[in-house]
Amino acid sequence: MSHPESAIQASQVPAATTDASLGGGPELLAANHLRDTLLPVRPALMDRGSTERMRPGMVADLLADPNTRAVVLAGRQGLVQGDRLFVANAQALHTDLAGAGAAPELVVYLGSALPDAGLPAGTEVLLFVLAGPVEPGTAGIPHDAAWEGFRDVAARLDATSTALFVESSAIANWHAGHTHCPRCGTPTEVEAGGWVRRCPADSTEHYPRTDPAIIVTVVGPDGRLLLGGGGPADARNYSTLAGFVEPGESLEQAVVREIFEEVGVRVRACQYLGSQSWPFPASLMLGFTAVTDDAEARPDGVEVTRARWFSRAELQEAVISGEITISSRLSIARALIEHWYGGRISDLTGA
Repeated sequence: MSHPESAIQASQVPAATTDASLGGGPELLAANHLRDTLLPVRPALMDRGSTERMRPGMVADLLADPNTRAVVLAGRQGLVQGDRLFVANAQALHTDLAGAGAAPELVVYLGSALPDAGLPAGTEVLLFVLAGPVEPGTAGIPHDAAWEGFRDVAARLDATSTALFVESSAIANWHAGHTHCPRCGTPTEVEAGGWVRRCPADSTEHYPRTDPAIIVTVVGPDGRLLLGGGGPADARNYSTLAGFVEPGESLEQAVVREIFEEVGVRVRACQYLGSQSWPFPASLMLGFTAVTDDAEARPDGVEVTRARWFSRAELQEAVISGEITISSRLSIARALIEHWYGGRISDLTGA
């Protein structure tokens, strides 16, 4: 993420432009027209109750309600039962955990279930954050539950479990890294259902932070896709290029800067396609596709040690033969690659 002396200005794509400017046909796009090539929007499954959670005593009231449910995190692991995040009666589980000397060190309001969630609509859900994992079969935790990291189980979780796991991880990671006031060092107090930390010394309020990062498919003048990877030069993993947005930058400027810094390629235009929360620890991945007139890539040797251009046929052949691996289906990187490809890419296993 260096800053070259000859800074590149981001290409600005106007609201009303032509498909040709992005490598397509000459059809004019109206300013209010959403291109049908955007990544699909996945609907929210939880109403996070930003107004309701401001009510003092709200979490205590929910803990006393026998209809409230809870999910459990310890460190970066969630409690999983089968193919779902374990969802328990909050009141009973809290009592069992406390009786076993493992009471949650933090309770956060996650929201109420919306109609499309895999829970009865309106179900209120809390997050219990434990100091450490509790042995399944004890303290109200079923024998068949297990502590799992998100990456280990994401491919098999349903949409509601995925949403709850991601939201829980994001807010728990923020709490873990913001226990003290950044201005004076005083331990902060949790408010607003776990979505605010207040300093009792100077009354400043501190809110959860998310770090924006751009992630990009770069397409060359011949339509080939540029993928890269870090680590050993002979490693097989390839993915889209990515980097954090810096203060004062627009997203488009970050795309141009990062691509040039990492592989020496000059982007002439880019388009936003969609996003994915990746709270490990606190990122929001903003997906773009970009075009360049450059045909040569020069890895920086630090963040990117390998860069390679692929036609569609070359990419599919390299993946199915095991010559390379690409990002898993749980990531926006895979969605961006398959967006360029125009369909599903078969893996070595035939998936």
